[in-house]
Amino acid sequence: MSQQENIASQQAFGSAVNSGRLDELDTLVAIDSVDHDPAPGQVAGPQGFRDMFGELRAAFPDLHIEVDRLVANETDVSFAYTLSGTHDGPFQGHPPTGKSFSVHGLQISRFEGAKLVERWGSSDQLSLMQQLGLA
Repeated sequence: MSQQENIASQQAFGSAVNSGRLDELDTLVAIDSVDHDPAPGQVAGPQGFRDMFGELRAAFPDLHIEVDRLVANETDVSFAYTLSGTHDGPFQGHPPTGKSFSVHGLQISRFEGAKLVERWGSSDQLSLMQQLGLA
């Protein structure tokens, strides 16, 4: 696949998360994809990403990922991002606080056949919890 096809797949992934159309991840993520930084209990493949982002969108209905910087080659798309939202639903056992957050993160996605097959990533989870008043 080309660099541009991988970028387009990554952009479609982000659009699915931002819009809440998580069923679109089925066409963007390989069934046996591996997340090297999974959420607790996250399963492999599209189901794992649907579950993880579904839980995040339930806690933060206005969840938004904004790509700040993107670098790509024939197999990988790497990007720095800002993740933001408002805590309007239960999150990790905590009731809604109504507080907003904005944190930075990095991700590397590897693609085969325009589908995500591996993901490495890290968000500033401590800052997120501090901004919500939960840490």
